[in-house]
Amino acid sequence: MENTYKENNFETIMKGRRSIRNYDTTVKISREEMEQIINDTVKAPSSVNMQPWRFAVVESAKGKEALAPLVRFNKLQNETSAAMIVIFGDLNSFEHAEKIYGTAVEQNLMPQEVKERQLEALSPLFAEMSTEDKKEMAIIDGALAGMNLMLVARAYGYDTNPIGGFEREKIAEALDMDKERYYPVMIVSIGKANEEGYPSYRLPATDITTWK
Repeated sequence: MENTYKENNFETIMKGRRSIRNYDTTVKISREEMEQIINDTVKAPSSVNMQPWRFAVVESAKGKEALAPLVRFNKLQNETSAAMIVIFGDLNSFEHAEKIYGTAVEQNLMPQEVKERQLEALSPLFAEMSTEDKKEMAIIDGALAGMNLMLVARAYGYDTNPIGGFEREKIAEALDMDKERYYPVMIVSIGKANEEGYPSYRLPATDITTWK
């Protein structure tokens, strides 16, 4: 019984993981539901809980028009999806440290002394951190959020497609965001599939795993 459950559950998840490029254009996602999806998405882990991910939900005709020349070979997703969710990493995310840790203390999730110790240790580290190191952190944490977003979207009954092919140097400005502060990680298109995604081959564990 347990094996059957695992197999069926795994099959459902994997079917939802197929990348969808053509969406049903009649399907829209309300702002309330999108906020719920994002609130569930950000339960993903992040480095010292700084949560550097920032989301730009591009759903309007004007927004998609601005995005169109920047998404290269992913224009069909832009044209048909309910939204294109651009995930950025905030390179100044430590500005929110006091709010994050302070609220954790207020909600009895963290002792006051732990908060003070953490901030004392982390403040000089973030102050001295290079831009490249901040970008690396943004990519790792943003990717965790992106994968979580895809799984959450599936739980809500929606399909997704992760997109890495876009004009990274231009996308922040196109969305009226500070390109020196917000580093683009990926785009996730979301909506209801208009056609089935194609299955793909994955290398087995024996090909990609080393045991020590």
